[in-house]
Amino acid sequence: APMLMEQFLVARRLVEAGARVVTVAFGFWDYHGNNFRNARADLPLLDQGVSALVQDLYQRGLDKDVSVIVWGEFGRTPTINKDAGRDHWPRVSCALLAGGGMKTGQVIGATDRLGGEPTERPVTFGEVFATLYHNLGLDVNKVTVHDFAGRPQFLVPDGAQPMRELVS
Repeated sequence: APMLMEQFLVARRLVEAGARVVTVAFGFWDYHGNNFRNARADLPLLDQGVSALVQDLYQRGLDKDVSVIVWGEFGRTPTINKDAGRDHWPRVSCALLAGGGMKTGQVIGATDRLGGEPTERPVTFGEVFATLYHNLGLDVNKVTVHDFAGRPQFLVPDGAQPMRELVS
């Protein structure tokens, strides 16, 4: 398997070769202990890898066709635990979205001063997925997939729409 930082380059090359979906496994984020030491080691690598990937995509004119998403399945507690870490926190998280023809260069939403509760424009996971499906040319109000019982299911939860701040 490619080394951690090489995965970003491999991802770009796979996209250039025609891959429709690429996942970069960059996961050491479960900092239940030693949060600050771990973050000091890992965040610069993530920053370097993601920024190089996004820059490469823009330089090659792929920024309209390729969406880049950095996102976890939950946030972290606003307080530090007894092991100098942060535990799982479902009420607030963050994501980075770039490319895909999206309107970038903005922050959407806000939290309280501790980062524990949303205070402005909460964003749901359904909205993020609806935005990504929109970027793929799929209408989340029409496209369905069939579940194991053969029933049609929409791609996102009821009412979820692409984020108006990101799409035209």
